Amino acid sequence: MKLPRFAFLNHPRAGLVAAVLVPLLCGLLSVMNGQDDGWDMRNYHLYNVHALLGGRIGFDLAPAGFQSYFNPTLDLPYYYLNQWLPPRAVGFVLGALHGLAFVLLYGIARQLLGSGRPPRLALLLAAAGMCAPGFLSELGNTMGDNLSALPVLLSVYLVLRHWDTLIAWRGGAMLTAIGAGAAMGGAAGLKLTNAIYAVALCGALLALPLGWWQRLRVAFLFGVGVLGGMALSGGWWMARMWQTFGNPVFPQFNNLFRSPLAPESGVIDIFFRPQGWMENLLWPFIFTFNTRRVSEIPLKLAVWPLLYVTLAALVLAWWWRRLRAAPVQPAVATPPALAPRSVLLLVFIALGYLGWMRMFSIYRYLVPLELLAPLAIWLAAGYVAPRLQQLAGWALAVLALTALPAANWGHADWADQAFSARVPAIARPADSIVFFVQPDPPSGWMAALLPPATQVIALNTGMLETPAWRARQQAAIAARPGPHYVLLSAARNDRDGTRLHKLAVAQALGLTDDAAGCDKLARLMSKVRLQVALRRLPDASCTFDLLPQHRIDLAAQDHATVAQAAERVRNYGLTLDQASCTTQPAAVGAEPRPFLWCRIATPD
Repeated sequence: MKLPRFAFLNHPRAGLVAAVLVPLLCGLLSVMNGQDDGWDMRNYHLYNVHALLGGRIGFDLAPAGFQSYFNPTLDLPYYYLNQWLPPRAVGFVLGALHGLAFVLLYGIARQLLGSGRPPRLALLLAAAGMCAPGFLSELGNTMGDNLSALPVLLSVYLVLRHWDTLIAWRGGAMLTAIGAGAAMGGAAGLKLTNAIYAVALCGALLALPLGWWQRLRVAFLFGVGVLGGMALSGGWWMARMWQTFGNPVFPQFNNLFRSPLAPESGVIDIFFRPQGWMENLLWPFIFTFNTRRVSEIPLKLAVWPLLYVTLAALVLAWWWRRLRAAPVQPAVATPPALAPRSVLLLVFIALGYLGWMRMFSIYRYLVPLELLAPLAIWLAAGYVAPRLQQLAGWALAVLALTALPAANWGHADWADQAFSARVPAIARPADSIVFFVQPDPPSGWMAALLPPATQVIALNTGMLETPAWRARQQAAIAARPGPHYVLLSAARNDRDGTRLHKLAVAQALGLTDDAAGCDKLARLMSKVRLQVALRRLPDASCTFDLLPQHRIDLAAQDHATVAQAAERVRNYGLTLDQASCTTQPAAVGAEPRPFLWCRIATPD
């Protein structure tokens, strides 16, 4: 596929320019997305660093459910950036950091395509990788998959960059194997879901064009590096969890560590896994047509059937050529053999995919592989047939052009403060407890806005409670005389935010200030469905109301929420003073997140 319009990408400095521009563009796109307002951020990404730096580990009891005890290292940059920079700048920096994936993808592509070739093809394939749906859905947010993908890609790059050193086992080969393992282990220590990629690359190293003993030596040293990297990025946290709870990955895999404070189960979400041999075999096609099987948000996943079919064609082509391994006539053109470096990458992707499918099958954990998918498709198609490679190139171009707009995990408009709340005064914070009793919506982020001396205890909100955990809760309650409180998420109408946006646009255009402007607005609304109702005000101005079918009785919903909370705290020997509940303002960025503040009744 010849693309003359992209000839400027062959300039010797094109790679350097792109390595600067693409991360900057990712930063700008992150700013356009808005403030991170995802479920996970509001649950634990903000709270976990707050707990670490505030000495609250073991003091608070699971305000963010079992995720309260995930390694907070990945969240430290976001937390500190919010201390030092305005929110928009924080979004830009996070997006630019995520954009560094392009630099690593370009480096990997150059190693596989040959550094002596013009950079255009490598740049285009790296750009296609950046159009990955999972990556774009998390651009600039705090979920950690994009950020932890960087050391995964770095590990692959180091192996490919120092390939000749590894194969010849020259000076530095041992350092290369251990260094690549350390980068991969660092990713696994930061986020345990990346451990599947450590296993995958270790297995792929067994495909090196060496004798078996030499392959095992490289894989072993890589594994040593993985353990070292995990120790550096996550070992300190595992030691803290072991010391505090008797389980280094508390509360996960407690079937192995048997801490009395957690159930003896693995705490692994198996909901998304394929069921039966047919689903396992056809999984990329199934989750592409029904993305809810692997993701809570809709994503454009067509790259996976394309990769799956291309790899299957590669295996069949290899097998067919082995069967027909007869001397070839000089006049007959034969497709090029697959380079050993390309073999390693494709084996890594295949093993990583299989590990992901059988272990999690949660799409966002697949970010490192989806970034590499366009490059893998191009390499595999080139082995099968040059014509197929041209078709694959056009297919990748179409997928890249249709990548935006990408679904996301939740964003809010920017505000001067990333997080804000008006918490009522607490008379004696050192004697008080604030209880969280709602699994959803999450309230962990609110814990970071409460007075530091106040203890936060969650009651059955996602942490499976054992008798020992219940005993710890009861001991904490008995140790503090009160007053105690319950914090609940108040009812909100998501459509009201859309109404306010439309009203702001109309106000900016001067269409709501007087009767003439309101008349123009009425005529416009007779032709364009704005999904709001126009209401005239006594001073001749106007405003927007929600349509009747979009209105919600917020007071009734709050009443039901309080009643459910009262029932839940009663199971812990507490009585909720329902008459004391008041609604208080809070926000993530400019998105209102009001909460209910209720008192626990004092025993007679």
